Amino acid sequence: MFNDIKITDYKQLNQMLDSLLDEETNKTANLSNASSLLNYFLDNVNWVGFYLYEARTDQLVLGPFQGLPACVRIDNGSGVCGTSFKNQEILRIEDVHTFPGHIACDAASNSEIVIPIYKDNLPIGVLDIDSPLYNRFTASDEEGLAEFVEVLKKHL
Repeated sequence: MFNDIKITDYKQLNQMLDSLLDEETNKTANLSNASSLLNYFLDNVNWVGFYLYEARTDQLVLGPFQGLPACVRIDNGSGVCGTSFKNQEILRIEDVHTFPGHIACDAASNSEIVIPIYKDNLPIGVLDIDSPLYNRFTASDEEGLAEFVEVLKKHL
């Protein structure tokens, strides 16, 4: 079916991210490289990217990503991304079609994981990853991706 990414693999990935972003201070460049690294590293994903919080509109706005064109704006609290961000909790959704208010940007997506990003209690956005497989994301993915975001935050 798919190769489950083990935590040791995520530790190696997170070290690669830290090295890749070392000494770079541009947020867009760092988010772009982070999404590219995940897209290359993870099997069976069809979209990897970031939505960034815009306080003026209270929305998440499309940021750097890998995949098909996507929804540009998501209201805070709407869909998987908006709910994860508003509640400041990781959401790992086995079947997005059963999630109340799911926003279908890509009809091929069947499962999703979203990690909210806050730095020093200030809102940044979310890391959003979709898969065409149902139940693609595991507890190991959740743990590894949460640590990935922690490493990323050092460079934002």
